Amino acid sequence: MRRFVAASVLAGLAFVGLATPALAHNSLVDSNPKDKVSLATGPQTIQLTFDQPVQDGDGINTISVMDPQGNHWEAAPPQVNSTVVSAPLRPLGPSGVYRIAWRVLSADGHPVKGELSFTLTTAGNGTPLPADELAKFNNGASVSAPGEAESGGIPTWVWIVGAVLVLGIGIVFALRMGGKEDDA
Repeated sequence: MRRFVAASVLAGLAFVGLATPALAHNSLVDSNPKDKVSLATGPQTIQLTFDQPVQDGDGINTISVMDPQGNHWEAAPPQVNSTVVSAPLRPLGPSGVYRIAWRVLSADGHPVKGELSFTLTTAGNGTPLPADELAKFNNGASVSAPGEAESGGIPTWVWIVGAVLVLGIGIVFALRMGGKEDDA
């Protein structure tokens, strides 16, 4: 019985020792304009605020603003100031729903992306970003919908299954090696 208890304690310590700390990805906490708001005039800047600092670097973070026809309205690449990522916009054109797709490099090193929208109720007189200039924004990268898979490491469930298997193997090994119980 002592061997079983010792093996169980050893397996439990191995389980705890192999566990890695949970790394939290950045979460969007505020935006300007707000999601799903209606505006009579287009914003001059898109501003996204996160709960943790965003990593900065050329082409790492992206903000794309697209009108109902899929035209882009970015005026310059996004800028990072700690937890705030912002990008200036060209004067907007047609009325309708504009989609803001964003992708940032989280404080833990994983990319995080999402999407917001706003409705422009009164058409402006701006012109969209020419297609040949789009490559210099967002380092030529396109921002896809948030539901698409993003490679960002091993899923948590794999670690849990692995830990349970290690614990189970340790218990089976301890029971097989236990032999006779002590009469003490």
